[in-house]
Amino acid sequence: MTEEARRNIRIVVLGDGLVSAAGDPKGMGWVGRVTAKTPSTSPRIDIFVLPAPDETTSMLAERWTEEVKRRFSAETENRLVIALSNADPAAGISISRSRLNIATIVDEAKRAGIESFLVGPTPHRNPELNGEIEHLATGFEDVAARRGIPFVDCFRPLVEHAGWNEEIALSENHLPGQTGHGLIAWLVLNRGWYEWLGLAVEN
Repeated sequence: MTEEARRNIRIVVLGDGLVSAAGDPKGMGWVGRVTAKTPSTSPRIDIFVLPAPDETTSMLAERWTEEVKRRFSAETENRLVIALSNADPAAGISISRSRLNIATIVDEAKRAGIESFLVGPTPHRNPELNGEIEHLATGFEDVAARRGIPFVDCFRPLVEHAGWNEEIALSENHLPGQTGHGLIAWLVLNRGWYEWLGLAVEN
């Protein structure tokens, strides 16, 4: 394949502290693990990770446009990964408002020629919040389904996972460690990542 014909993809990953490598003793985080299993030369794929700790969907809606403008180019295939936070219920944001915030982002992105990929919220270390977070995840999944956007459910596979719950219970920063980041990476890689990028790759 010639250089001129090669696809050039830029991916911006937006989310709260979970998209960073914080808490992971390997220093990779789930995004680093996904990146390691994603071909980066043919097509060329550059991934930019932009975490904002304790971010709600309302905060994300305020920053996303400026963040992607600085990293996307008219010469590249621009894609957006939104790692959805589980912070909205504790912040008093209604599920309908959370849904609207994300729907607005992905609709505006689509109009700008940006394809989106949604990674759902993870279970909270406080089990009393998980009922609301499950409803939140369902709402986000519906937003994605109505628009034909990939959605990775991280709540249901992890809410009763012993390794996940042990890590977040012991974590000082409320973030998972090596096990949790590995679990999220596995879910992303096996729930439409390669298909979204148009790659014929087996994980």
